[in-house]
Order: sequence, then structure tokens, then C-alpha cells
Amino acid sequence: MKIQSDKYQKIIQAATHVFASKGFYNSKVADVAAEADVADGTIYLYFKNKDDLLISIFETSIDTFIQSVEKTLEGVQDPIEKLHRFIRLHLELVQNNQDVAQVLQIELRQSSKFMKEYAATRFREYLDIISNILEEGQRKEIFKKKFQKISIEETKLFNIRKIGYQTFINKKVVSKRKNFFTLRYIGKKFLKRE
Repeated sequence: MKIQSDKYQKIIQAATHVFASKGFYNSKVADVAAEADVADGTIYLYFKNKDDLLISIFETSIDTFIQSVEKTLEGVQDPIEKLHRFIRLHLELVQNNQDVAQVLQIELRQSSKFMKEYAATRFREYLDIISNILEEGQRKEIFKKKFQKISIEETKLFNIRKIGYQTFINKKVVSKRKNFFTLRYIGKKFLKRE
């Protein structure tokens, strides 16, 4: 991970805004420099190219998300409460960081370098948090055992991601009602029925 100076953060924030508003493919490094109020060459002191900038947005965002999740789950013992807190936090992060959400969910796909070469180990760590919650619930016989690790991630995260996507595409706020229905859906999918 690169050393994160104030200028680095300023460039990351500017790039996130530019990529979210113009799209990754249509954005130029000069657009990012203008938004960050730095010279074009300054960008290249911190990033190799536009793809590197996109990957850095991803890594910085995922690091922030992981730290937030770990703090939110600290001291919580009940897997159901952990799952609820994880979902709520995920939705809040999407709602409060719509430019980041758009870049992570849409614009990353436009970078062939990212899609072909990036190992995404930090994203795997983020997914492992939810997998570990569900596996703990399975061990305690709270969650259904029929779901394997990959289907848990695909099923649950797809539905959370879909709500996040609808939030910034429609410019709507994720309501408590939508949170409730998401939590209820997850409960039906994963909780054991008595």
C-alpha cells in the first residue's frame, strides 16, 4: 500500500468523484488533476497510470470498509447480531459514499487491467468477514448448513450490492424499511427454522 499523504488522499477523493461522474473510460488523468487542484505531473508521482489510480481507490475504500466492519463487530458474540450489523454498515457505507460505491460496483469493470490482473486480496478479506459470521452461525446451529462458502457470498452479497446499486442509480436514500426487508430476507435465507 502506498504512503497516504494528504495530497494522496486529495487525489484519491478527486479521482473517485471524476470516475463516478464521468465514468472511468471517459475520464482523463488531467480531469483528476483539475479536480484535485494539482498539476497533471503530480498525479504520476503517486500513481503509475489511470488503472493504478482506480486500483488505489479500491484498496483505500476496502481498507476503510474493513476497519469500519471490525470496529462495528468488536465485542459482539451473537452471529445474528453480527450479521445484522454487517448488513446495516454495508448499506450505510454505500448510502454515505455513493461516488465510491459507483466506482467499486460499476467503474472497476471498465478497467481491463483490474479485471484481468488484480488479485483483490483485501476484497477477499472483506468477503471473509461475512463468511466467518455465517460459518460461526452454522457451527452454533443458528444458520442453515446447506450453504457453502461461495454460495453464501454470491447469494447474500449480490442482494446487498443490488440494493446499494439501486440506491445511487436512483439517487434514493436507503430507508429503514428497505433495511428491514433486507434483514428479513437474509433471515429467511440463512436462519434455521424451528
